Amino acid sequence: MPDARPTVALFVTCLVDLFRPSVGFAAAKLLEQAGCRVVVPSVQTCCGQPAYNSGARADAKAIAAQVIAAFAGFDYVVAPSGSCAGMIRDHYPALFAGDPVLKAKADDLARRTWELVSFLRDERGLTDVGASFPGRVTYHDSCSGLRELGIKAQPRDLLNSVTGLELVEMHDPEACCGFGGTFCIKYPDISVDIVSRKTAAIVATGAGTMLAGDLGCLMNMAGRLRREGSDVKVRHVAEVLAGMTDQPAIGDAD
Repeated sequence: MPDARPTVALFVTCLVDLFRPSVGFAAAKLLEQAGCRVVVPSVQTCCGQPAYNSGARADAKAIAAQVIAAFAGFDYVVAPSGSCAGMIRDHYPALFAGDPVLKAKADDLARRTWELVSFLRDERGLTDVGASFPGRVTYHDSCSGLRELGIKAQPRDLLNSVTGLELVEMHDPEACCGFGGTFCIKYPDISVDIVSRKTAAIVATGAGTMLAGDLGCLMNMAGRLRREGSDVKVRHVAEVLAGMTDQPAIGDAD
């Protein structure tokens, strides 16, 4: 019999591929749990966001055209990253405003593209992930996921289904962590000031673990927490939701 499950192409993201592959495996597990057939296109590349944010529009368009071709034909495209999903959904159509053919393809891809937790909760109706995680956690709302895609309640709804987990909100969880892609490289002093305020809010919760949905934010906050001598663990929310927390936290030694 034909497989009636919707086919989801997993957009792994550069940072997950290079620094935290476990997030990709956790995402695949959650998608399969939600009744999807998962495919990982081997020809996928960066979404082009660094080039786009740096003003290199020609490079961003060339990369975007590759992504559009790589993810054609799938029912959905899902990324464990609000910034990558936001780039595809919000910025690809505008990039090709002057090209009717690619604009139509960009619009089609945008309609099929989701951030992971939003897809699980809003599109697939998942309410219980069947996972367990002992301890107190706090959650950071990444800028792109929150402000471009409206992701706020979805991760909290799913985390509240995790047995043994206590979710404690930090002060101003919507405040930027100071990463901002190339922003933290161009303006390091400002970035450090911003992330230091964020880490202070994290530590003040008394949580043993800090979660978020974007690896760039997580790596930035984990690095600052370690430099400050904090023992707060940092993980991608997908790892906890999938029950895949057996490897060291982000920023910890392997």
